[in-house]
Amino acid sequence: MADGFYTQRGYEARDGAPLTVGMEDYLEMMCRIERQGGEVRIRELAARLHVSPSSASKMVAHIAALGYVNAERYGLITLTEAGREAGGYLLYRHGVVERFLRAVNGSRDETEQAERIEHFLDRRTVYNLERLTRSIPGVFFSENC
Repeated sequence: MADGFYTQRGYEARDGAPLTVGMEDYLEMMCRIERQGGEVRIRELAARLHVSPSSASKMVAHIAALGYVNAERYGLITLTEAGREAGGYLLYRHGVVERFLRAVNGSRDETEQAERIEHFLDRRTVYNLERLTRSIPGVFFSENC
């Protein structure tokens, strides 16, 4: 049962999630790059997320401190087992939310809206959205969006 209203930061602090919304975006993209067969490097990560390389370096350092990646200065970034597991869930969550939004809105691309929404859904809601979306005739499901 909820114990009142909080700000977004308040909910995050209460829940004790190790990853911030920004960290989730970075980890999700690192996992996406790795799954596409690429090497994860700061420049590639920064380019894909439309941030500066220095911002990407700082965020990767925070994520590495939590044990999700190993990062060499000016070198390769590799996901740890924990990073792969967390990143895999983040990709799954993104896919479920985007497919749900495409089904509801009758559109072909809901990437931006999915990116904005996905961080605020708990696992139960994500799994239930997947079940609901799978029940809609004509919705195509694949591992990638």
